[in-house]
Parts: sequence; C-alpha cells; structure tokens
Amino acid sequence: MAQRLDRHIQELYPDFSRSRIEGLIKAGFVSVNGKAALKAGAKIADDDVVAVEVPPPVPAVPEPEAIDISVVYEDDEIIVIDKMPGMVVHPAPGHFSGTLVNALLHHCPSLSGIGGVARPGIVHRLDQDTSGIIIVAKTQRAMDSLAKAFASHKGVRKTYLAVCHGKPSLVSGRIENMMGRHPVDRKRMAIVSKGGKSAITNWRVVGSEKAYSVIECDIETGRTHQIRVHMAALGCPVIGDKTYGKSALDKKLSPVPKRQMLHAWKLEIRHPTTGEQMSFVAPPPDDMKAYLSE
Repeated sequence: MAQRLDRHIQELYPDFSRSRIEGLIKAGFVSVNGKAALKAGAKIADDDVVAVEVPPPVPAVPEPEAIDISVVYEDDEIIVIDKMPGMVVHPAPGHFSGTLVNALLHHCPSLSGIGGVARPGIVHRLDQDTSGIIIVAKTQRAMDSLAKAFASHKGVRKTYLAVCHGKPSLVSGRIENMMGRHPVDRKRMAIVSKGGKSAITNWRVVGSEKAYSVIECDIETGRTHQIRVHMAALGCPVIGDKTYGKSALDKKLSPVPKRQMLHAWKLEIRHPTTGEQMSFVAPPPDDMKAYLSE
C-alpha cells in the first residue's frame, strides 16, 4: 500500500519532528531505491527500499579555538577576514571544530550570540574550498544592517577570480537563470526550469594560459555554488572542482589541484553604521598563484 515518504520516516524515527524529516530530505540524506528522494510527500510502495542517513548533531554553542586567521580590516562593528582554503565557515555535521566561527570566537569573545549562537556574526558564506574575503558582524546592529544589504543585494558587490578549464568563445558575458537543488543529487545545485531562485553572474576573461582561463566573476546574487554551476554551464568548469568539474583534465595539470581554484578577491560594501563605501581586497593564495604565474 502506497505511503507518503515523510510518514514512513516518521514511523522509523518517531522522535523526529516533521521539520527535521523535511530537512533531512531537502539536504539529500534520504534515498529511495538508491536514488535521492525528491519530495517529502512522494509516494512509496511496500517493496521500496528507503535509506536515511542521520548526521551527528552539531554542538549547540561553538567553542572558541586558537586558530590563526588573516584579518584584512577590523573596527568596533565589523571584521573582514581573508579565509584560507579548506576552512569551513561555521560548525556543521562533520565539522564541529576548526571552523572560522571557532577562530572568531577566540579572536573576539564578544561575538558570541550576535545573530544567533550557532553562527555568530555570519551574514554570508564561502564554500569550504573557496578562499578569500568574508565580512563578519561584531554587533547586533551591524548584523541587522549587513544581513539586509546581502538579502537585497543593494550596495554590495562581490567579485571572484576563477581559474577554469578551456576558453570561452566570448571575452565577457552575463549568465542569468534559475538555480535550485539538483532533482536527483540533492547535495548538488543545478540550473532548473521551475522551483529555483534567480542567479546572475557577470563574467569576463582577464587572462588566458594554455588550456585554461582566468575569469573574473561579479555576482549579483549569492546562490549556493553559483559560480561553479555557471562556469560549468559556460563549458569552462572551475579547475579542481570535484562536484561540477572535470577530474580527467585536472589530473593533466601541473600541479594537480587539491581544491577548486575559486577565490573571493574583492568585496565592496557600505559600512553598516557609518555608511562609508568600503572596498576590501585579498590576493589569491599560493596554490592559485601557481596557475596564474604560468
């Protein structure tokens, strides 16, 4: 007899709330017959095999940790960091320590509780393997102002450098489409025809070396994996991208990339309390310079 997927999981895990079950499904932790589940209300048959991966709980309050961070700018309201590649921004399943939040709480103890205890001060994020500029609020008023600015995309300009396989047929362009979760692999993002959110990337080639290009990406929106998905759609996936890239081409490079060559090199934004227009720049890290210098 057919049954809703979420109700079936509720029977397996009676202590789980409906919102937690929906969260597990949306995050790609539930599969039916080996394929990622699409909807909480999907019908399943008696002989369907449902697998649920339950991630370990995240500690409610992150602990301060003495981790070196590169401070680009700091005042009483904000702190701007040049995030190293490989560092997770905030604690999450599989990454309970060693995150930027843990480091920030040690650097600035008063940060605790700003905008919530789990992600204090965090108003935007970078992928674990993406390096570069990230701004953090040190007060609640700065948090509120920055969150509003990032949500509206007004007065905020984020520019990235990406080293990508191949060469675009044009020297610049604009990619505008809808982006959402991949219909099968829920841990990936994809360009979708319905159900997604607007994603806009303006790009231009700023350098070309042999079989790859250096592309400057100015994003008007901040969707998860936006640049990585858009560069792959352009036919020039980011070098070292294990999710959307081309591993066969990566292996032919010297050095072989250990992470995606994507760097948030510039952020322009108005100061949350003074209104001053500010610009912050972080040079690419050494592993990325190895490709830029060839």
